[in-house]
Order: sequence, then structure tokens, then C-alpha cells
Amino acid sequence: MSTNIRRNALVEISSERPGVTAADAPSIDINAVFGKYSFTENVQKERLSPKIFRSLQETIRKGKRLDPGIADEVASAMLKWALELGATHYTHWFQPMTGSTAEKHDCFIEPRGDGLPIAKFRGSELIRGEPDASSFPSGGLRATFEARGYTAWDPTSPAFILKHQNGATLVIPTLFVSWKGEALDKKTPLLRSGSALQEHALRILRLFGNQTASRIESTMGAEQEYFLVDRRLAALRPDLLVTGRTLFGAKPPRGQELEDYYFGAIHGRVLAFMTEVESELLALGVPVKTRHNEVAPGQYEIAPLFETANLATDHQMLTMRTLKSVAARFGFLCLLHEKPFAGVNGSGKHNNWSIGTDEGENLLEPGDTPGENAQFLVFCTAVIRAVHKYGHLLRMSVCGAGNDHRLGANEAPPAIISVFLGGALDEVYNGLAEGSITPGTKKDPIEIGVEPLPPINRHSGDRNRTSPFAFTGNKFEFRAVGSSQNPAGSTTVINTIVAESLDYIATKLEAAVSQGQDLKSAVQKLIVEEVKQHKDIIYTGDCYTQAWKDEAAKRGLPNLVSTADCLPHINSKEAVELFTKYKVYTEIELDSRFEIIGENYLHIVSIETATALEVAGTLILPAALKYKSKLQSVATTAAQKALLDKLDKQIDALILALDSLRAKQEAFPDDGTQAKANYVRDAILPALAELRKAVDTLEESVDDNIWPLPTYTELLFAY
Repeated sequence: MSTNIRRNALVEISSERPGVTAADAPSIDINAVFGKYSFTENVQKERLSPKIFRSLQETIRKGKRLDPGIADEVASAMLKWALELGATHYTHWFQPMTGSTAEKHDCFIEPRGDGLPIAKFRGSELIRGEPDASSFPSGGLRATFEARGYTAWDPTSPAFILKHQNGATLVIPTLFVSWKGEALDKKTPLLRSGSALQEHALRILRLFGNQTASRIESTMGAEQEYFLVDRRLAALRPDLLVTGRTLFGAKPPRGQELEDYYFGAIHGRVLAFMTEVESELLALGVPVKTRHNEVAPGQYEIAPLFETANLATDHQMLTMRTLKSVAARFGFLCLLHEKPFAGVNGSGKHNNWSIGTDEGENLLEPGDTPGENAQFLVFCTAVIRAVHKYGHLLRMSVCGAGNDHRLGANEAPPAIISVFLGGALDEVYNGLAEGSITPGTKKDPIEIGVEPLPPINRHSGDRNRTSPFAFTGNKFEFRAVGSSQNPAGSTTVINTIVAESLDYIATKLEAAVSQGQDLKSAVQKLIVEEVKQHKDIIYTGDCYTQAWKDEAAKRGLPNLVSTADCLPHINSKEAVELFTKYKVYTEIELDSRFEIIGENYLHIVSIETATALEVAGTLILPAALKYKSKLQSVATTAAQKALLDKLDKQIDALILALDSLRAKQEAFPDDGTQAKANYVRDAILPALAELRKAVDTLEESVDDNIWPLPTYTELLFAY
């Protein structure tokens, strides 16, 4: 690979100018754009008969079983709407266990008897599709000769139109199940967990006298972090192209030490990209709200408003897709890997989770005096209890080769799951642990000390960027979700473990009330008992410190550092009992997840190993030897010969690291998924780290005109 290509790419990047000025750039009419390509409630009302519209809304808003009899009229209305927007094909869009999305496009056109075409889309085609189930990860649920699988229309998530260069496609969000009905996707368990959460949350509400709420749903707002790299430089990094992260790269002279990048002014080219992303997402009905520079150079964030978890998941997957496709048009490569660059911030997808009713009530809203809000305390205590009992399952829900690199540093939470409450709630729960109730006043003005400015109200609690599960006003923020991950996995676990806690609490309170106890007294007694039992999960300090690791061990909180450590918890006896009780997963579905997640971990590390060996062996080693030859021809003094000797040792270290990694790769065991994962953790990953160390050391020694790979300085700062 010629270094001249590197130089030419940098020259091109530095000489580029925006095609239009800020004044010339077209503005976006949000009201006109929002939902333009989404089959929204307004579109449905306009195009469906009143009877069919009401029936469909009963399913969407109240969760009633879909009447198959309405499918033909809905399909006909969708077809007409889609054709008007230029669609020629339709697809059932689903979320298999690949972690991404999948689609198979079918044309609307069918020949008539006279040979002329006609556009058709039947209700049966809307309700059900049939992709090949054996070609997606199934963990043994489907063998190659058992290929049948079904996609089933999810009417609670609106269909939408995806535009492309030569036309458009009608996209129908669906579930994906096997011929026997087992879940082969991320969405089916999410919807099942929502049903469990609703059932037991309603029991709590009925105890508090709410007889009118009929539907409870978890809500989510998934913040998406990502990096942008110029494609001309990315094309010179095989590791970025193949694995999504840099397997090698010496620390640049400047990273994020100055702390000036976060919320800094957005570069013009990046801002143009962001605006295009937002325009496309708004047209699809995705309520994007926030954009900004993140902590690391070249890192950014996009965040939506809250939506129901099912819809938010679909919109999150659309967001990732849109980021990648728009980035390509702007000459960027969008990196969604959790740790594309060593030594700077990794990228997460913070899952801001809450619970709400169909009457608009947020059940995690503490009010001005949370200590006197009994209903809130019941729901909040249920979450605390759930995280304490099942923190290891939460950690399991975000395991993966990429996230293992991210967790534990640079604003990413550690693998030890704890709960941060902060401020007013700390005051309340500290009192509860001692058997007393304190109001926990929420409003607290800050005096700024500048005369013309009025005091402003501070939030009831501070924020803790090191905590994996933090209360942030009226929701919990699960910060451990990886940037490339489908948030449905973590939400499914949160919904299920909270449902278990609500079931437990509701059963206790119902028994107390049936025995004639006053509800208020029963609630206070139960909450005090639960807080005393589960207070060890609450921690307000710095979760990065060794002191916290030591303290967490004393408290009995698990520290599942790697995916290999998480795997045994996927289909453990405890997990099987929990998820089968609430009908979220069957035992065989959990077994399949164990195999799928384990195999994914092994495949990713295997690809990284092969890529590292290729890049280090065919690019780095020849460059180092070339520099050695050049140095040999000019080295005359003792100091110069010492430099040559030092280079010799560094090259030897690289050769030894290559040999060691190859040997470990060849000695890979064949003893089942768990044994292989343990081997990756204990042998392959340390060998990869040694190879990286050898390469990065050489990068700091070899002539830059010879070094074949774009450096961190170039990747992070050239745009």
C-alpha cells in the first residue's frame, strides 16, 4: 500500500470546500416533513373506512387482537399510498438475531390475463411473509432442512416508505418466528416482556385506586453515539473496513485531554451530514431531537424523544441504517462499533427506560416530594429490587465482543451493575433503609450570583456518568448498552425483571389488604423491608475506582468482565425459571440464544484475529523491514546503530507476537461454545493485545513516509 495514497487523501480532504454556504442551504419545514413517508394514524384515518380504522386503532392503542378481516382493506390502502410515493416493491422488515435488520423485496406488479401488468398487494401478503428461517442465526432452532419461517405484521409500528436512488419500497415492520412459533428475532420477546410488565403494573395501579388505565407500556429513548471517518482514509485501513474498529493504532499526540470537543462547534461537513440524517428520519416519523459533538474527536451523538419501547426500537434500527447510508453519500464511514479507537471514548446507546399508562402518566415521575409519593416509591423500589436480583442478566443483555472493549473506562460504565439515585432519592432511600420516611424535596434553586439572572431550579439529583443504571429525573438510564446493539435485548430484560418485582410486590400488598391492613401502612412496611434487603445495589460514588470494585465484591455484586463470563447466565436455571414464568422466552429459545450469542462472539474475534494477522504480516512487517534496510544504509554513529538495534528488537517482538497468535489460533479447542469462549478470553484476546502492542510500538519508530496505515491523528482529525 503506497504511502502516497495516504498523502493524496489528506490533501484532498484539506482542500475541499462545502458546495453551498450556510445562507444558501435549504431549510427544513419540520411540520411538512415529519411523517411524510410513514403510514401514520392520520394517513390511516384518511384512507380507511371508519369501521376498519377503528378496528385497527383498537389493536394499536389498546392491544386487542388484530381482526384478520380488515387486512385486505388496509393492504389496499397501503398499496395506493405507496404507489403515490413511488414505491414499486414491498418488504417485510424484521430484526433477526444478527443484531441488524433483514428484508426481502417483492414487486407489486403481477401480469393479467392479457399479459399487461397490474399492481396488487393482498391482505394475506400484509399479514404474513415467509423468509428462509435456516439462513439466519437460530442456535439450533432451525436446521438447514427445516427452512420454513414466518414474518408476521406488527400493526403497532407504522409501515413506511424507504426512498432510494431509483425508486422506493414499502417497508412493513414484522416479527420473525419459526414454523413451530419459536422467536427467531429480537422483537417477539420484547413484545412478550411488555405484556408481562403490563399485567403486573396494572395490579399495582388497581391497588392505588386507578381503575381506568387499561394499558401500560415501557418507553425508551435510545441515545446513539457514533464516529465519522473520511472514507478515503478508512479505505486504507483494512481493519476498519472488515471489523469496524482499529486493531492497531498508536496513541496520537492529542486525544480528548483538553475536554474541548464535547458540545463544541460542529464542523460544517459534519453538520451538513447531520441535517440530512435528520431530514430523512423526520420524514420516516422518527422524532429525532438532539445532535452534538461527543467527548472524543470525530465522535457524535443523535438522540430521539421518548416513544413506546417497540416503536422506539424500530426507529433506533432505522437510525443506525440512516446514519450509515447518509454517511456514504457525504464521503464518510460511520462507525457504530463500541470501541473503534483505543484510548478515547467508546460509543454507547444509552437506554432511557420508563413506564407509562395510556392516560399519559409516567409511573417513574417522583413529583415534588418523592418520599411522600407512595405509588412512585413502589415502582422505583421494584426497579431497585429487580436490578439487585438480576443485575447479572442485565449485564448479559449487553454482552458482546465490541462492548467488552468499551465497558469500564472513558465515560462507559463498568461491568459491575449498580444503581445511582442521587440527591432527593438518595435522601429518601437512606431514610427508608433506616426505617423512616423523608420527603426528599425535589425543587432546589441554584443562586448563580449574577444579578440580572434569576435563580434556576436544580434537578432532584446529580448525574453519575460512571454508573450503569442511573435515575435521571423520571426514568432510569441504562448506560451499558453498546452502540451497535439492538436495544430490544436490554429492554426485554428490564421489562421482565421489573415485571417479576411488580408481581412480587403486588402479591404481598394484595395479601396484606385482603387481611384488612391499611394500604399505606402495608406499602411503607414492604418498601422499608425491600430497601434494607436490596440497598447494596445502590452506589453514588465513582464506579471506575478499584475501591468500588473491592466494595462491590464485598456486597456480592458480580463483575462479569467478558462475554465468556456472561454466557452461563443466558440459559441458567434461574434465567429459565424467570423468562418461562413470564412467557418471554421458552427454555429452548434461551438455549438458542446461548448458542447464537456465543457463536457471534467467536466469529467476531476470529475475524479480528485473521485481519490482524494479515495486516501485521503483509503491511506492517514489510514496512518495518523496509525502514530497517533504509536505516542500515545510513547508520554510521553509535547512536544511530543503537537506534537500529532498538528497531531490530521491535521487529523481533512483532514476529514473535505474530507467531504466538498463529499458534494460539491453530490450537483452538473444539469443546463446545463455552469452552471456546473461555479460550478466546484467556488466550486469543491477550495474544491480540500483544500483537497490537508490538505494532503500535513500531508505528512510533518507523519513518512516517513508509508507514502504510493512516494514523489516529489522521483518522480522528482529518475531515
